[in-house]
Amino acid sequence: MTQTHDSIEDVVRRLDDQERAAARARDVPALRRLWSEQFTVNAPNNQVVIGRQAVLDTFVGAGVINFSTFERQIEFVRVDGPFVFIMGLETLVPVASAPAAGLVAGRTTKRRFTNIWKNEDGTWRLFARHANVIAGA
Repeated sequence: MTQTHDSIEDVVRRLDDQERAAARARDVPALRRLWSEQFTVNAPNNQVVIGRQAVLDTFVGAGVINFSTFERQIEFVRVDGPFVFIMGLETLVPVASAPAAGLVAGRTTKRRFTNIWKNEDGTWRLFARHANVIAGA
């Protein structure tokens, strides 16, 4: 049975929210399950990080992903074959400062984001991501 675009969108929206919650909780086992092994991030610190383990080390292990609150407002979703593109606004409050990523401890930060999910052998995984801090927001 093939899934319709609407059912694929519903599944990936749920996974995207699980990923947001896992990042907020710094839940590494969940992030490993949700992120592709080839996960690539174009991050707010002007750095491209390639590979799930490198992203975990660079952002989770180093404490850059450490938020007291983290919300995502999805504004656009496109299902296109084995890919789902999600775009919108993130609002977060970092626990610790990460100046290179535009994060100041305790200060609400707004970012534009794009998440690209890919169907890998029947399992949807976050394949690529871009986020940038909105200056002055």
